[in-house]
Amino acid sequence: MEGIDDEALVFPAGFRVSDTKWKCIVDPIDGTRSWMHDKRSAWSLAAVAPQRGPETRLSDIVVAAMTELPVTKQWRADQLSAVRGEEVIAEAIDVRGGGRSGWRPVPAEAVDFRQGFAGVSKFFPQGKALLADLEEAFWAELHGTEPQAAPLVFDDQYVSTGGQLYELCSGRDRMWVDLRPQAFRKLGLSVSLTCHPYDICTAMILTELGGVVETPEGESLDAPLDTTSPISWVGYANSTLAALARPVLQRLVAERLAASGAR
Repeated sequence: MEGIDDEALVFPAGFRVSDTKWKCIVDPIDGTRSWMHDKRSAWSLAAVAPQRGPETRLSDIVVAAMTELPVTKQWRADQLSAVRGEEVIAEAIDVRGGGRSGWRPVPAEAVDFRQGFAGVSKFFPQGKALLADLEEAFWAELHGTEPQAAPLVFDDQYVSTGGQLYELCSGRDRMWVDLRPQAFRKLGLSVSLTCHPYDICTAMILTELGGVVETPEGESLDAPLDTTSPISWVGYANSTLAALARPVLQRLVAERLAASGAR
């Protein structure tokens, strides 16, 4: 889980990894900063994969669940879970009395990004100018820069990877791009303030709903199921949006984020 080193084993004395069948990865609170200031929901994330020791990877995950941790004025908390190859289960929980009701998450069916929510993660001062410049070039190439009264695309920075996945699952957002590891390396900065496997462990829920989660290079998202690997990822609400954005994003990432070497 987040906060525990990869080498730490959370087992009773004498218990061995080789004795276990499953590996569970957990982020108890994803989106802590906004939540602790009572600004926006955080998420508790968990996923399970068959135990393969240090060889266990994100792609091995077969069960995932995410539970909303609401702000104090919010009466409803959503929960989504999935087993690979089966229907996603979504419930709305009344935090006042504990009642539950089902709901159906449906990712956006839009064929482009106009008048929708989509963005590039740029939460911190570090790397913001570089990422914003790439993002502006991306939108200019994808949809042009025609002067118009209405905004072309809305950018809503949800400081939680789990929250971003939820917005994609629920149909609110059309795309999220997280390039922080590459941007920080390009600038020679530490890559610690990035997405890690425990942040993105519930991506399977979006893909089970028909969304797309991949690397910025358009490859299947994969990494060791650990607590330290930095993750760059892109999430799309549907395959049509992915096909539209992928070639432009790939080229801009290759041109602008070639690594200079991190400290």
